[in-house]
Amino acid sequence: MPVEPEYRIEHDTMGEVKVPKNALYAAQTQRAVENFPISGRTLTDNHIAALGQIKRAAAIANCELGVIDEANRDAIVTAAEEVIAGKHNDQFPIDIFQTGSGTSSNMNTNEVIATLSTRNKKKAWEEAGKDPDDFQPVHPNDHVNASQSSNDVFPSSIHIAAVEAVTTSLLPKLDKLAVSLEKKAEEFKDVVKAGRTHLMDATPIMLGQEFSGYAQQIRNGIDRVNAAFPRLCELPLGGTAVGTGINTPTGFSQRVIELIAEHTQLPLKEAPNHFEAQAAQDSLVEMSGMLRTIAVSEVKIANDLRWMGSGPRAGIGEIALPDLQPGSSIMPGKVNPVVPEATVQVAAQVIGNDAAISFAGAQGNFDLLVMLPVMAINLLESITILGNVSEILADRTIDGITANVERCLELAESSPSVVTPLNRYIGYEDAAKVAKHSVKENITIREAVHDLGYVERGDISETDLDEALNVADMTHPQES
Repeated sequence: MPVEPEYRIEHDTMGEVKVPKNALYAAQTQRAVENFPISGRTLTDNHIAALGQIKRAAAIANCELGVIDEANRDAIVTAAEEVIAGKHNDQFPIDIFQTGSGTSSNMNTNEVIATLSTRNKKKAWEEAGKDPDDFQPVHPNDHVNASQSSNDVFPSSIHIAAVEAVTTSLLPKLDKLAVSLEKKAEEFKDVVKAGRTHLMDATPIMLGQEFSGYAQQIRNGIDRVNAAFPRLCELPLGGTAVGTGINTPTGFSQRVIELIAEHTQLPLKEAPNHFEAQAAQDSLVEMSGMLRTIAVSEVKIANDLRWMGSGPRAGIGEIALPDLQPGSSIMPGKVNPVVPEATVQVAAQVIGNDAAISFAGAQGNFDLLVMLPVMAINLLESITILGNVSEILADRTIDGITANVERCLELAESSPSVVTPLNRYIGYEDAAKVAKHSVKENITIREAVHDLGYVERGDISETDLDEALNVADMTHPQES
């Protein structure tokens, strides 16, 4: 028996190409697959969905404006909605490291939707009893890509995917982390502990005050994202090749963006200047910078948690983090701060992604920035992993933290820096002598004051000493 071929022959303007028999894509996609076997990383699912959103809205707008007929519109809309739903993600095999405009992925989308649309249209044609000889397939360029260019479609798809991810995932998860930290700030508001500056003992602070600082860092991060968000919502769609809108009917830009915003329920809008929006991607660089800042905040928070929870015998041990999993393959009973460690690793990736995005954002030459795919993959990854780890940090670490109140108080009272309030009684230089004597003799500040005779000489009364060395009062000196 003859062996059925695994490939079919497709053609484009450059000639014939062998394409896998059951693939929904065609020649241009296959050429890109063969040209870019680089990383094995492809467009994210939400990015594919964003491309589907554009093709759906463009078909509706094009029909309204007389560019395509209703049969093609209906077929394209049905196919695009399948793409949006993620039913054909396996048909988007092109590596993220491809042509810098994203043309390969735009054509991949056009070809997949054209194949599906042709099937839809043919079925409707046959059911209507129309002459098969009059049937015209849906064309990827003439119909699916009508009134569009890769140069406005692909950057618009990045913005749509990023806006969706920020809205539905990142901001809610950051808020969850902020709320968890705020609850701990309240829970620990009366737990006095040693302050630390330069990793050295400093005047006392409330554990709740430290957590309030962490919460404010995340709240500030949310504010930063919200500040950059309006520019992320601006789409260059309708600018086509160089921002002039060549080959688009009057009103296309406004209508297609309106349709996408309606369907996605996202606050998308037309870019005020299509030339800026295609020649540069400053809004993506800006948003990445906001994510980098949040990543830096989370490194500080995660590292503080690791330090305060270090131990259980040889570390600081002021707090206990939840035990989540065994920490060693050789040391029985060892438990590690795995979520804070994961948080720091995510931050490292986000900071690295930001470096790539910043470099890419500087590569806009004349009328198009041609490093769009690498900006897309890095920005969407940063949004996703930063949101996910923030939620995990809240759920699996912050919410379960307990304070070792006695240990916190012990370290606060033993810190030589509690000598600071004695400045106003015995002066800075004598207070420094007390502090050094305390450290040298391994005694408390109170004991050092007596040891050096300050009470006995009447330099300070026992009552004043009690008041000055109240570590809880030191955390709110304006109220003492």
